[in-house]
Order: sequence, then structure tokens, then C-alpha cells
Amino acid sequence: MTAPILAEPAAFAAALAPGQALMGLDLGTRTIGVAVSDTSRRVASPLETIRRTKFSADAAALLRLAEARRIGGLVLGLPRNMDGSEGPRAQSTRAFARNLAGLTELPITFWDERLSTVAAERALLEADASRRRRAEVIDHVAAGYILQGLLDRLAHLEARR
Repeated sequence: MTAPILAEPAAFAAALAPGQALMGLDLGTRTIGVAVSDTSRRVASPLETIRRTKFSADAAALLRLAEARRIGGLVLGLPRNMDGSEGPRAQSTRAFARNLAGLTELPITFWDERLSTVAAERALLEADASRRRRAEVIDHVAAGYILQGLLDRLAHLEARR
């Protein structure tokens, strides 16, 4: 069992079964923010933040969530540098994806997450969330921004057909 890791949104879209939601992940060093889409793949909703322990436990928690919600594909935020290059965090995310791909058949792709946390922080400030509340939800709100970016791209690709 090995999932395909697809670099291009069009290839990822082609690998998806119809009528299944997607899951977006914001991988941090201490937490993983999780967001899910609706089955029509139009709207991303922040779901929860998972505290990271070790890969096997993190992967098991993510795959349990994916199974419970009948997820059809996974989108990992890829932390590129502002100049577009990839540093150690992006390499770590790619390694996580390779390891996760060995445990599932769900297609996996990446979405450039530059400024997703900044956008999430700004939205939470506008919503007048307290500092404590922002700290609790920032990761899964950022995952929602990552997933929404891919959903918008998929909708654009679909409209061009």
C-alpha cells in the first residue's frame, strides 16, 4: 500500500474519487493543524490541532480521522521560503509525506503555505480572539487556509474544462 504523491493540482484532482472530502494539514514541529473540506470540495473548515509525539502515533491519529470522515485525499502545507526555495522545514514535510504514503492509499499533494499562518493570525485578530484562543486554534485555522487554497485551484481547473 503506497499512496501517490502528486506535485501538480491537476494530477491530484485526477486521482481523487468523486464525492469525498479532502483533509488539509499544517505540519509544525510540535503540532499538526487539521482542516477538512465538504464533499463537494468547495469550503475548507478548520477541525482540530493534534499534538505531535512520534511519527507512528501522529500518522495513526491522522489516518483515523481520515477514515472516520471518509477523506479522499490529503493536502500538506509546504513551507517554502519567501524566495520560493525549500529549506529544512520543507524537506521535513516531504519526508513526512513519503512516510505517510507508505501507510495509506490516499493521494497526497502539497500546497504552498507561505503566509498561511499570517493570514490565519490576521483573521483571528479581526475576530477579536484572545491571545490564548489564538494560540489554541492558529494551527488548524492555518490548515484551513492551506486547504482552501487548493480547493480554489481545483475549482479553477474544473471551470477551465
